Amino acid sequence: MNFQDKDTIAALATAPGEGGIAIVRVSGADAEKALQSLFSPAREFDSHHLYYGHIIDQGEILDECMAVIMRAPRSYTREDVVEFHLHGGAWAAKSVLNALYARGVRAAEPGEFTKRAFLNGRIDLSRAEAVMALISAEGGRAARAALRQLKGGVSAFIQQAQQELIALLSGAAAAIDYPEEITWEEAAGALEEGALALADKLEKACDERGARIAEEGLEAVLCGRPNVGKSSLLNALSRQERAIVTNIPGTTRDIIRADVLLSGLRVHFSDTAGIRENADEIERIGVARARQAVAGADVVLVVLDASRELTEEDQELLRDTENAPRIIVLNKCDLDRKLNPDDFPGAICVSAASGEGLKELEEKVASFGAGAGESALTQARHMRLARQAAASIRTAAEACQMGAPVDLAVVDLHDALSTLGRITGEQVDERLMDDIFSRFCVGK
Repeated sequence: MNFQDKDTIAALATAPGEGGIAIVRVSGADAEKALQSLFSPAREFDSHHLYYGHIIDQGEILDECMAVIMRAPRSYTREDVVEFHLHGGAWAAKSVLNALYARGVRAAEPGEFTKRAFLNGRIDLSRAEAVMALISAEGGRAARAALRQLKGGVSAFIQQAQQELIALLSGAAAAIDYPEEITWEEAAGALEEGALALADKLEKACDERGARIAEEGLEAVLCGRPNVGKSSLLNALSRQERAIVTNIPGTTRDIIRADVLLSGLRVHFSDTAGIRENADEIERIGVARARQAVAGADVVLVVLDASRELTEEDQELLRDTENAPRIIVLNKCDLDRKLNPDDFPGAICVSAASGEGLKELEEKVASFGAGAGESALTQARHMRLARQAAASIRTAAEACQMGAPVDLAVVDLHDALSTLGRITGEQVDERLMDDIFSRFCVGK
């Protein structure tokens, strides 16, 4: 579908509010007409050149600005695109948009510029989704994953998988068309081997945990008995006073969170209530929440007080987290030590008070997110479809193993090919497009 003869749309392309600059973007067949009617001084505009002037509507100067036209197809949408670079602030942008609307330009829907780029063939659907992923990325890992997708990493991977599927289908077709030359047993053996290898590759490309960590962040939970220094450690890691620190046991009764960027990875540190048995009713609720947080953590920081002997509560916590992804943290190492680090393999000695060992602890925490966002597929929709395609391919391989007619395997392989096409948009319906682009911000 091509939008060249459809509505011309406009929206604010920069974030609303006060700022140094506000950009109003216009796309469609009447974009240049709108530019000519509003921009002064009037002139013949060269494509991709920035011009200085004023926006004038009905004799009133709305703003001093810069303007540019990017003529089709050398634009983001492959339509004529005009941008007005205005002074930041609500009034100027709103005034220019109202002037555009008065000239028949329509307000853009969320994601409509990128949707037009997809429908006009400039980008495929996976790259369109990467645009929003890059805008919403909160850490370097998520941004790098989105950039790889934007550069066509997902497209290249899916296209390679589709080519392998087509090769399998060609082998099956040859067995059907030339049974005297290629026996079904020979063709089935080759198809089964190739199908299983391709299914494995698709499944290995889906790292849901890594994708979640790259996009949402790593969940790191600090746990331990009261007064081992969890709150002080949270404050030291976040470089701010997030938690109240006192010598009174049980100060922390609910989960306190702090977000920190470590090696481009967003880490959500959670300080939990001190785990002990003789707690009051409110504190018991906090302890229950602490245990729940530990169960759902990507990494558990078991904090021990290195200046005191182990208690039964410490030992119980060590037993409970033995099979969990954890780091044993010996805090208060600046005081006289009663605990020997050699008794806790892999333990890290720190001092929340002096900062000793914090850098090593941060590096260790970040290591639990190693590889996050580096798999070929990092978006939930893509991974769901890839696994669905892999399941169809395995069904085809099973048909070969059972000696079923070749037609059955071919049907499943075609299903897989169609499913992979939904990732890049080769197979797409209006409902799917509406769902994807409705999540975009207006102006992108």
